[in-house]
Amino acid sequence: MFSGIVEEMATVVDIRKYGGNVDFTFECSFTNELKIDQSVSHNGVCLTVVAVDGSRYVVTAMQETLLRSNLGLLNIGDKVNIERSMMMNGRLDGHIVQGHVDMTAECVGMEEADGSTYFTFRHEHNSDMVRRGYCTVDKGSVTVNGVSLTVCRPTDDTFTVAIIPYTMENTNFCDIKIGSVVNLEFDIIGKYLARMMAH
Repeated sequence: MFSGIVEEMATVVDIRKYGGNVDFTFECSFTNELKIDQSVSHNGVCLTVVAVDGSRYVVTAMQETLLRSNLGLLNIGDKVNIERSMMMNGRLDGHIVQGHVDMTAECVGMEEADGSTYFTFRHEHNSDMVRRGYCTVDKGSVTVNGVSLTVCRPTDDTFTVAIIPYTMENTNFCDIKIGSVVNLEFDIIGKYLARMMAH
């Protein structure tokens, strides 16, 4: 379980493919605190640490994860947002994030707003997805590349989020541009409500 409050950006230093899986090696400042079998969110995807070596650690992504997320698009040198799993005695500063990416979305708009930036994303939409809670609501929560954000101006297949300068500087929103592909996790509470209403 995560909160969507990014700790820092890790750098991709190695990518090794075997079968349908990919081993990603990352470098970050707190690698010495990581342990094998620990869960870490990478652009919103919960992955298990399988090896630790000095300042570097390795996680494995399976085919299903690569198909549903933007991890398969990563290259050496890219930055990903990372967050360790939430401590149960801590504050929930973001919202409840599972680390289970639902789908990807494309950045279709950027608008400066007196120091902050509005990003608009377009995602797949159909009635079956809505029935399962794969949608956004005004002032609701959504996770974009592992970042807990508040939705504004939602439509059937788009939504907008406002990014303050601190978030821009300390997450990989600094690298997002028109056409960039991001990971989405819709609000789990909305999914449960949609499921209950369907029955």
